[in-house]
Order: sequence, then C-alpha cells, then structure tokens
Amino acid sequence: MTKEELYKELSYVNHSRDNRKKYALLVISNPDLIPKVLDILFQVNDKTSCRAAWLLEFVARENLDAILPYLDSFIKNMHTVHLDPAVRPVAKICEYLIEACYSKTPNHTKDYLKPEHKEKIIELSFDYMITDQKVAAKAYSMNSLYLLGKEFDWIHPELIMILERDFNLGSAAFKARARHLIKKLRK
Repeated sequence: MTKEELYKELSYVNHSRDNRKKYALLVISNPDLIPKVLDILFQVNDKTSCRAAWLLEFVARENLDAILPYLDSFIKNMHTVHLDPAVRPVAKICEYLIEACYSKTPNHTKDYLKPEHKEKIIELSFDYMITDQKVAAKAYSMNSLYLLGKEFDWIHPELIMILERDFNLGSAAFKARARHLIKKLRK
C-alpha cells in the first residue's frame, strides 16, 4: 500500500473501537506501513494526521513492539503535533512507552528507549502540563512524569508544583487525577 492509498484509507478510520482495531491489525500485519502512518501523523496541519495518531495509538496498545523500530522518528517529531485530537494519542503512546520501560516484566521497550528519548518525553510531558491541553493529554503526561520521576529525582518536585498551581483551575477530572498523584508523591 502506498502512502497515498493509506491516506485515503485513513478517511475511514473513526473513533469506533472496532474500526481502529481493524486498521491497527492491518498495520501490525504490515509493519512497512508504520513509516507511512508516521509520515501522515507528522503532516500536523492536516486533519487526517489525527486519524493517523488514533491508528498509531491503537497499534501501540495492541503491539508496542511494532513501533519500536520507528521510535527515533516518533520521538524526533512528536513535539510538532498540535491538533487536539492528535495530541491525546501522542501523549498516550508516550505513556505506553514509559510504562513499558519501568515495568517489572522484561520487554523490548527497555532496549529501545534511550536516555535521549526519555528526555524528549519529559520535555513534551511538561509542555503538555503547562500549556492549554485537554485533560486526557495532561493525565497521560502526569503518569509518565510520575514514573520518570523515579529515575530523575528533579521531576517530582516540579510536577507537584505544577499540579498544585493548576489544581483550582482544572476540571473535575484534572482535580481527581491531580489529587491522587499528589497523595502518591507526598508519601
């Protein structure tokens, strides 16, 4: 499938779980499509990039190992994504990567995720926390930063400061997640 054919197929991707799973399985069974999905994802001013983001998130959820060979490309360009429907899946993919990295279960992510990747994820996660993003992107970023803070000791104090500063301005969902995380961080 060419990039143009994939671009056209992405017009059929919607929020339906079955629909995203169908296309994710297509990509997982044809890993040569992942660079094309990434190319479309990083056409950041095109609304189809959001559909590519949804698809890539579902691929990562189903089989995180499938995206690992393309990790450098994802990490290098993830900060360019700015449309709300694409930001959330990018934050979620970062969370999947960080959760796998700090998992007690052996996995390939630990081999692929380099210190410079973690630094970029830290930077993006803090960007999502301090800019006007939807709650989901902030929630995924909170979790990523919480886990990363176990390795990088400067993260937790910064995260607590941001959570406390933004607590009263946040939505009910933000407050609930922030309250839970602040409690964990203060132990």
